[in-house]
Amino acid sequence: MNRLRNRLILVFALATLAPLAVTAWIFVVGASNAVTRWTSVGELDQLSKSLEKTGLELYRRACASLKEDAALGRVSPQRLAPASREQWPMVAREFFASGEPDRFEYGGQGGDRLDYLVRHGDEVWVYSTSMHGVGMEDLKQQYAHARALVADGSARDLRRGFTYAFLVLTTAIWLVAFVALIYFAHRISRPIHQLTAGLAEVASGRLDYRVPAERDDEVGAAIQTFNNMADQLQQSRDRLVYVTRLESWQALARKMTHEVKNSLTPIRLTMEEIASRESENGGDNFYQQAAQIVVDEVVSLERRVRAFSEFSSEPPASPKSLDINSLLEERIAFLKSAHPEVVYSTRLAAGRPQVYADEDLVKGVLTNLLENAAQAAKPGGVVLGVTVADSGKVAIEVHDSGPGVSSQARGALFEPTISFKRGGMGLGLSIARKSAVLAGGDIQLVPGELGGAAFRVLLPAA
Repeated sequence: MNRLRNRLILVFALATLAPLAVTAWIFVVGASNAVTRWTSVGELDQLSKSLEKTGLELYRRACASLKEDAALGRVSPQRLAPASREQWPMVAREFFASGEPDRFEYGGQGGDRLDYLVRHGDEVWVYSTSMHGVGMEDLKQQYAHARALVADGSARDLRRGFTYAFLVLTTAIWLVAFVALIYFAHRISRPIHQLTAGLAEVASGRLDYRVPAERDDEVGAAIQTFNNMADQLQQSRDRLVYVTRLESWQALARKMTHEVKNSLTPIRLTMEEIASRESENGGDNFYQQAAQIVVDEVVSLERRVRAFSEFSSEPPASPKSLDINSLLEERIAFLKSAHPEVVYSTRLAAGRPQVYADEDLVKGVLTNLLENAAQAAKPGGVVLGVTVADSGKVAIEVHDSGPGVSSQARGALFEPTISFKRGGMGLGLSIARKSAVLAGGDIQLVPGELGGAAFRVLLPAA
C-alpha cells in the first residue's frame, strides 16, 4: 500500500507540470498571435506607402496627360461664362476666387473624373477626363484608413502588452495551483495532525481517546493501529490496576487467614473436647448442642478462610494450546447434571479456534460463569455459551435469561468480599477474573442476548 506516496507524487507533478503546461501554451499562442499581428501591421504599412506612391504617380500622369490634351485641343472644354457665375460649381468659384492660372481637381462618383480648370479672362474653362475606374476619392479614403490602422498599431506597444498579459495569466495560474496545493496538503496533513494530537492525549493519560478513522490509505492504517494500541493500553492499564488491587486484597486475605486460622483451630478443638466430655459424662444436652453449634460455625468459618486462602494464592500457570469449543462443551456437560432444570445451548465459532492459556485456570473461569448463569436463570431458564475468534483474540461468552445485573452492582462486580446473591461469599467473580488475567486475558460484562447478564472472557489465540 503506497497510496499516500503516490498521492504526494501526483500532487507534486500536477502542482508543477500543470502551471508549466498552461503557461507554455499561453506563451506559444500569445506569441504567435502577437507576431502575426505585428507582421500584419508591418505589411499594411508597406502596402499603404506603396499605394500612396502608386496613386500619386497615377494622379501626376493623369494631370500631365489632361494638360497636354487641353493644350493640343484634343479635349473640348466646358466654358463657364461670367454671367452665370452664381451657378458655377463650388470648385470653379473657389478656383476663380483664388487667382490661380490653373488647377487640377477630381470629382464624379467616388472621384473617378479628373478636371483641369484654366482661367481665360473672366471665364473658366474646365477640361475633364475619366480615370478609367480609378476612384481617387475612394482611394484616398482607403489610404487614410490604412494609415490610421498603421498609426494605431504603432501607437500600441504589442510587446509590452503581451508581456503584461503573460505575467498576469502566469501569476493567476500559479495562484490557482498554489491554492490547490494548499488544499491537498491540508487534506494530507490533517489526519497526521489528528494522529499527533491523539498520541499527545494518550501520553497525557487519556487512554480512552480515539482518532476518527476516515481514510483507507497508509495514514488511515496508522490511525487504526493507534486506536488498537490505545485499546490495548487501556485494557493493560485496567488489568494492571486490577492486579495491583488484587495484590493488596491478597495480602490482606493472607494476613486475615493466618490470624483467623490461629484463633479458630484451638476454639474448634476445645469445643469438640467439651462436647466429647459432656457426652461421656451424660451431661446436659444443652451444652452438647451449644458446643456442636460452635463447632459447626467454626467449620463454616474455616471453609471461608480456605476460600480466602485460595483467593490469596497464585498457583503456577502452565499455558498450552486449548480447543476452546471442546472445553466449553465439556464444562457444560459437566454442569448439566447439577442443573437439569436449566436449558443449555451453544453457538460455537467455525474452525475450532485455539487459545493459549492454562487449562485449569480456563476451566475454573468457565465453571464459575456457567454456575452463576445457571443460578441466575433458575429452573426453566436458558444459558447460552458462545465462542468468537477475532483479531488475535478468542472470546467466550456466557449469557443467561435471569434478571441481569443492576446498575448498583456493576461498579463493584469483580470486587472481593462483595456478593449480590444469597449465600455468596463475593469471591467467585473476583477469582474468575484473577484467573483470566493470569491466563493473559480478561473478563468483561457485555449486553446479554437472553435478557439477563452476559460475561465475555477474552483469551489470547494460540
